[in-house]
Amino acid sequence: MRIFIPRDAAALAVGADKIATAVRAHAKTLGVDVQVIRNGSRGMLWLEPLVELDMPDGRIGFGPFTLADIPGLFADPAAHPKALGKVEEIPFFARQHRLTFARCGVIDPLDLEDYRAHGGYTGLARALSLGAADTVAEVKASGLRGRGGAGFPTGIKWETVRTAPGPQKYIVCNADEGDSGTFADRMIMEGDPFALIEGMTIAAVAVGASRGYIYLRSEYPHAISTMNAAIAKAERAGMLGAAVMGSAHAFELQVRVGAGAYVCGEETALLDSLEGKRGQVRAKPPIPALVGLFGKPTIVNNTISFATIPFIFEKGAKAYADYGMGRSRGTMPVQIAGNVKHGGLFEVAFGITLGELVQDVGGGSATGRPVRAVQAGGPLGAYFPPALFDTEYDYEAFTARDGLIGHGGLVVFDDAVDMARMARFAMEFCAHESCGKCTPCRIGAVRGAEVIDRIITGQDPVQNLSLVQELCETMKFGSLCALGGFTPYPVMSAIRHFPEDFAPAVMPVAAQ
Repeated sequence: MRIFIPRDAAALAVGADKIATAVRAHAKTLGVDVQVIRNGSRGMLWLEPLVELDMPDGRIGFGPFTLADIPGLFADPAAHPKALGKVEEIPFFARQHRLTFARCGVIDPLDLEDYRAHGGYTGLARALSLGAADTVAEVKASGLRGRGGAGFPTGIKWETVRTAPGPQKYIVCNADEGDSGTFADRMIMEGDPFALIEGMTIAAVAVGASRGYIYLRSEYPHAISTMNAAIAKAERAGMLGAAVMGSAHAFELQVRVGAGAYVCGEETALLDSLEGKRGQVRAKPPIPALVGLFGKPTIVNNTISFATIPFIFEKGAKAYADYGMGRSRGTMPVQIAGNVKHGGLFEVAFGITLGELVQDVGGGSATGRPVRAVQAGGPLGAYFPPALFDTEYDYEAFTARDGLIGHGGLVVFDDAVDMARMARFAMEFCAHESCGKCTPCRIGAVRGAEVIDRIITGQDPVQNLSLVQELCETMKFGSLCALGGFTPYPVMSAIRHFPEDFAPAVMPVAAQ
């Protein structure tokens, strides 16, 4: 018997390790030869731990699995009360477009041969044969944009670094996943770490970089250990080191652990932290592509951006660009969280509507109450009411409605939420996480929380709301980076779409 039990942190949180130990023990008492494979998560978090049994016609899922469910797995799996059928046919999973996450939950994350058997390192071999210029051209043709939030064309960034002068260049992965309701970076690092390693190696080949760093948050201990183990295996197999896959390219890769500062998700603050300095935002220009880590040309991309690269080179740029809409090509691993029935990771081509993601895929609120708001794009993302659920999941469509796709997180709220307090939380969050370098962010967020407190307690709500709006304008256009610049998005969207929560006297002003 081959039994798959996830080692993903979400599964571990609900007892996956205990189940794996108990399965082995139960098999031993029965005299059954069992192979327990610790895979990554399939992303259907409401079903975790999702145990899978390898059957002649495919892998059958059982979940959410408990210790009490183990005997039935060995007795009559087909009649098991937790049997879900073939995992690929579960509705949440079946309607996805799994490109970046095609192997996640399928393979043993630390089995390099398993990775290669599922197409791994085919892309790197092709990149080595193409050469630097054609490799960058392939990334451009794919239409891939940065998946960390900015949506900047990846190929243009790579071309800038490729043509920048200098013997030393760096590849830096921004794995400092700090947005509320996001977990895609963690899932790919815990479930398919070689995809990230391969993507970064292809980037190194494309621009002539010999060193790379994965900046990973300390809150992800399982991802840290998995990435370090995968790097060591890639080095022993010749996929990293002095001669990558026997070529003339050298590339060394290391994990560096941050201390949990949200602002270090901003690329220049991240670079300062990597250099051993306090994580503070740098003024731009110069851009990191020209003056980055230790003053050298540097590619800084998000985890998902790098992890998508192997698919592009294995299947071709056109195969990736055929998904999506407009300037938003390919797929996005949407992370559905909050008060939602079916929370998890849903990789889909751009173009699906926000309403489909929340109501159809997510199943509406977990409480059964009406959904009142969805925050898209992390703690600095705008709130969308159901009236805007026809918005297509697309960078430009979200921008047109004063929203952000960000890192792909969606946090769902039912009709019990107090939107005035959510607006206050945005200011409080910014004040707590500010690096302190610029005044609009450092001082503006503190004053913002104070003014919203006055509105909540009914003190001159009309005048104070006007003051909040002016303050948001200052923060939006005067802040040095997106932390202060994007904080107005949740605040102003809450005021615009939910004026009734800011006291009746405020409503005429908010409607202007």
